[in-house]
Formats: sequence, C-alpha cells, structure tokens
Amino acid sequence: MSTLSRREARKEIVGLLFETEFKKEEGAQDILALAVEDRELPDDEYIKKAYLGICEKLSEIDMLINKHSRGWKTQRMTRVSLSVLRLCVYEMLYEEIPYAVSINEAVELAKLFDDDKAKSFINGILNSVKNELEDGKEAK
Repeated sequence: MSTLSRREARKEIVGLLFETEFKKEEGAQDILALAVEDRELPDDEYIKKAYLGICEKLSEIDMLINKHSRGWKTQRMTRVSLSVLRLCVYEMLYEEIPYAVSINEAVELAKLFDDDKAKSFINGILNSVKNELEDGKEAK
C-alpha cells in the first residue's frame, strides 16, 4: 500500500472527481478500481476514503457549495473548480483538518489545475463555507 503526501493524494482525488464528471453512469467504486488498474493510481487509504466519501455525500456537499457561490450554481462551474471545491468542503465537513489548511490546499490546487481567476472564486466560496461552519460550532 502506497503512502502519498496529503498534497499528492489531493491531486489524485481532484483527478478522480474530474473524471467522474465525464462518467456519471459509472459507479465510484468502478472508476476508482479502473484508475488503480489502468493508470497505476497509488493504493492510498486517504484517496479511497475521501473520493468515495465525496461521492457518497455529493448532494450535501453540492448544496453547501451552491448556498455560498452567489450566482454560480454547480452546473455552471468548470469541472476543475467544482472538483477542488468538493474536495475541500468534504475535508471541512468530515476530516480533522483545520479549515485554513484545506482552503489553502484548495487554492494551490486551483493554481495548478484551473484558470488564473479560479483561485479567488474558490477562495471566496470556501471562506464563506468556513464562516458558516465556524458559526455553527460556536452556536453549539
């Protein structure tokens, strides 16, 4: 079993999420298995957990993205931006990673894979999500 850095794992997850957008009729398990077999995707536990978790919680994640994307629903976003946003929102909701770390990593992924304007778009949405999540924690 391979152990990638979290940054490398995130790159692979964004790639899988991007691929999933083109293969909506296929299941997440099948897409993952094919990527491991054909592209020699590392057999990394975080990749499996996060990718399958995102696919499982997709409607909840997209609802939160849509709520904070003011005028840009997920259907209008680029597939790359959407993949980066989904990964970060998943981490913010379900992983024990500081919000600032996840947001910074998402911006770095946007710089790497997306249009130059995407990083500020992604950062704005994710900061808005972060603020809501922090407000929710304070209310408890």
